Amino acid sequence: MIVRKSRSELEKMRKSGLLVYEILQSLGAMVQEGISTWDLEVAAVKMMKDAGAKPAFQNYYVPAAGERYKYVLCTSVNEEIVHGMPNPKRILKSGDIVSIDTGVSLNGYFGDSALTVGVGEVSEQTKKLMQVTRDSLELAIDKVREGGRLFDICGTVEEHVVRHGFSIVREYVGHGIGTQLHEEPQVPNYVDKRNENPRLREGMVLAIEPMVNAGKPEAKVLKDRWTAVAKDGSYSAHFEHCVAVTAEGPWVLTRP
Repeated sequence: MIVRKSRSELEKMRKSGLLVYEILQSLGAMVQEGISTWDLEVAAVKMMKDAGAKPAFQNYYVPAAGERYKYVLCTSVNEEIVHGMPNPKRILKSGDIVSIDTGVSLNGYFGDSALTVGVGEVSEQTKKLMQVTRDSLELAIDKVREGGRLFDICGTVEEHVVRHGFSIVREYVGHGIGTQLHEEPQVPNYVDKRNENPRLREGMVLAIEPMVNAGKPEAKVLKDRWTAVAKDGSYSAHFEHCVAVTAEGPWVLTRP
């Protein structure tokens, strides 16, 4: 069941979303050669604690992994698509890219967002990968309009990414969000005709998150049971925003 939110509920989600934005901006500014993904985790834990927020990811149970996630961030480096775990031994170096994905709960409402940051000098192809992924999200956000369809969003991401020579990860998708981190509907980054194509109605909130590989689309999960990587070892980029359907058009809750 898709849960539509009232204006007051959206305002609560907005507070969560803006906190996630502030955290990600701070973490993105920290990214440089020589820091570890654990340094990012430590900083995020402090920011959430100082804000009185609950981490959305920590202790979240995932049946496929068979356990609860231990961290407040997912830090996915280079070929890692999503769910990379912070690690003091994972030192960032020039040419790397790192996806930082996080969420919080404030007053019972969730915010969830992600960005991908380059470390030092990255290749032109990698810059293009990040830009195309970011642009596909912006184009999808513009489709979050009353009366539209979910496939308008999914197809927009797919078309833009494929046209620029990259590939959509199919195993991982976006989602509805509200008083739960993951709600209906699922939001694939491609048109999956096996899924329903609901009409977009005022009060729906979607976490749209393109995950794009520079090479082939296939993914695999490492032995740690969490980290998803591009099977061919190519770099992967990931951006995410929570977007509400309103009578005035799309409202991005996870940025000012």
